[in-house]
Amino acid sequence: MFFEGFTPEYREANGQRIRLRRGGSGPPLLLLHGNPQTHAMWHKIAPTLARRFTVIAPDIRGYGFSAKPPAMPDSAGMAKRAMAADLVALMAGLGHERFTVVSHDRGARVAHRLALDHPERVERLCTMDIIPTLAHFERTTMEFALGYYHWFFLAQPHDKPERMILRDVEDWFDLHTSREPKDRGFFHPEARADYLAALREEGTVRSICEDYRAATAIDLEHDRASRAAGQKIQCPLLALWGSKGSIPKWYDALAIWRDYAAGEVTGGGVESGHYLAEEAPEEVLIWLGRFLS
Repeated sequence: MFFEGFTPEYREANGQRIRLRRGGSGPPLLLLHGNPQTHAMWHKIAPTLARRFTVIAPDIRGYGFSAKPPAMPDSAGMAKRAMAADLVALMAGLGHERFTVVSHDRGARVAHRLALDHPERVERLCTMDIIPTLAHFERTTMEFALGYYHWFFLAQPHDKPERMILRDVEDWFDLHTSREPKDRGFFHPEARADYLAALREEGTVRSICEDYRAATAIDLEHDRASRAAGQKIQCPLLALWGSKGSIPKWYDALAIWRDYAAGEVTGGGVESGHYLAEEAPEEVLIWLGRFLS
């Protein structure tokens, strides 16, 4: 059963309407998805985590069926700082002042900013298949630019990439999610349907592009300011990545994360491509079981 035991709902947080699913009982655990997905990407691991935790899985601002900010000259509506503020307000509204975060892809970039801006809120942090955005850009090579070409395409001025994507959203989704070859049956049918329905919603594709534009501008300003101020992740950090993907080919991910964290950093590769929680859920749950104990 898809998300057995979870209740879908909408909440207002930080002036934004946020769609989410909640389930389980115990300490609060926030799950943050990536691009071009929704909270549905957690369907294989959320029910297991809900045996021990109160699991909250939202669609982050701009994605899924949550609020879509308008395009702005500085893309501030999709700044990771603004997205992180949504989630702090969401969790506080649910009665959770302090919580653990498990995150993937773009959601992990939001989680990184959340941990920097609100260290008193984050008990533990798990990131999946990223290194910090600033570290990516400062290490840009031909391999990175070709492998993550979508970063540079999606960040082109509004509304050039939007118009190209919207000519055939499903074709773009299939091409974008095939960084490691996969067929249309890779994603659970209900999850895939949710991803595609969200992409067809007014404003979603624009918000995705604004997310990537923010990453090249206002997010870098915030990241550089945090580094200059000596801000680092204060809580224990678990960094996971897909061993079949690009992260281990290009980087010593743990060494990079240790430069951005003041506390303990652990982690390693999962036998998967980019979509760890959907491709190798059992292995992800083993890592999380140890980290969250």
